[in-house]
Amino acid sequence: MSTGVSTSTDKIIVDKSRSHRNKPVSRAVRRTRERLQSGHSSAAAFDRETLRMYMSAFLQGASIMPLFVITIAALGIYFTGNTQTFLWAVLTLTAYAANIYLVRRARKKEISPEAARKWRRVLLFGQLMIGSCWAVFALQECDACDPSGFILYKGATLLIALSVTAMSNFMLTPAVLVAFAPSVVALAAKAGISRDLLELSLAAIFTTTVIFFNYISDRLFQQNLKILSFQSEKDDLIAELEVAKSMSDEARRRAEEANLAKSRFLASMSHELRTPLNAILGFSEVMSAEVMGPLNNPTYKEYTNDIHRSGQHLLNLINEILDLSRIEAGKYELIEEAISLLDIAEDCIGMVQLRARGKNISITQQFEPELPSVWADEKSLRQVVLNLLSNAVKFTPQSGEIHVKVGWTAGGGQYISIKDNGPGIPEDEIPVVLSAFGQGSIAIKSAEQGTGLGLPIVQAILAKHDGQFVLKSKLREGTEVIAILPAKRVLQSLPAVEEAQAVSRKRKSFA
Repeated sequence: MSTGVSTSTDKIIVDKSRSHRNKPVSRAVRRTRERLQSGHSSAAAFDRETLRMYMSAFLQGASIMPLFVITIAALGIYFTGNTQTFLWAVLTLTAYAANIYLVRRARKKEISPEAARKWRRVLLFGQLMIGSCWAVFALQECDACDPSGFILYKGATLLIALSVTAMSNFMLTPAVLVAFAPSVVALAAKAGISRDLLELSLAAIFTTTVIFFNYISDRLFQQNLKILSFQSEKDDLIAELEVAKSMSDEARRRAEEANLAKSRFLASMSHELRTPLNAILGFSEVMSAEVMGPLNNPTYKEYTNDIHRSGQHLLNLINEILDLSRIEAGKYELIEEAISLLDIAEDCIGMVQLRARGKNISITQQFEPELPSVWADEKSLRQVVLNLLSNAVKFTPQSGEIHVKVGWTAGGGQYISIKDNGPGIPEDEIPVVLSAFGQGSIAIKSAEQGTGLGLPIVQAILAKHDGQFVLKSKLREGTEVIAILPAKRVLQSLPAVEEAQAVSRKRKSFA
């Protein structure tokens, strides 16, 4: 019975068994990309944000305008003695209280995009109520007052109220026009009826000021929209990065699980395969050599030789896979010592010489004399040279030629070059040949197919030595492979010091 948790190490990055996590992640990615592509150019995309910013600003300055209304009413009653000013103040304070109640109620609710439009209309209606109160103030008369002084008093009051409203309500567009359009209409109507120059001047100045403050409020609103857009894009990018990080963490976890499973598999299978392979190789060799007696049927002897070769091929494949796995896991340790690249090349040539003669292939040598030793792992370098020579012998046709060079590089290092006149490798297949288990079309058609691990192992070993591997090949012109060791691995020999006095050995004291 399934437990709902995946234990397989497939190549899918997101675990399919965790649907409760994958679906929200997919939705977040899709929503984030749509928001990033849309651009947030319209104000409707930020209805809720701008509404909340307006409510916060309104509540923070909620006490300013009532205090201003009370002050204006007190001054009006003191200088004019008109009780209408008191009634206006009560009406205006009631309108402000109603607005504060509406804003607080809207702030407590979870506003959806549809509800945001509704609340915007409600709050604009509240501003219209306050504006109507200011229109009532603009229509007030004072027969006992100096006309010019009273008009100056009304104009200054309306301008201050306009500026305060514009600065606190610019996030609720078009609050300035809605709030003071009644005052503009009232002043214009009164000026048109009275035809007084002062009234006309007040109406003109106030109308111009309303238009100007509306423009300023709109500019401030647009700037805040840009800030909100940038903030939203930043949040979207952070969300995208968090999703990418979670997916990369999931991929890393699954890769670690796959690597652990591979290591366990290789550790167990290497033992399970080598044990029967030793028996297969041993008994097939005994039977082919007829140690226990002759085989009556010659076909059986041929079969034992085939069994021995197949077992040897399988053992080499297991060894190569294990070598490559150890290198990839970082557990391939070099046992470094001073070795001669010339000696290794000569030994490896001798090992493949028999196979080369079987195909009538000549191997020519061109060695730089008196090359100093290099600091490297002898076993690893033997494996490198032997792999390259084996490939050259394998793919060189009958009566072909192989040239082996060992010498200095331009940078002071040492190299070994192996060039054959075989069929070559097409240029587009070189990356395939250099990859693990990769084989070119020539290798696939060849009778001697390999595992495709020789060149990746060569590259990995040379990389462990801080060296380089170069493959040059052209179709029907042959192939040249070059293994390069850096200059820092070359041990420069010092000349003998002549006429140097021998240093006397110091006796040990056991006092």
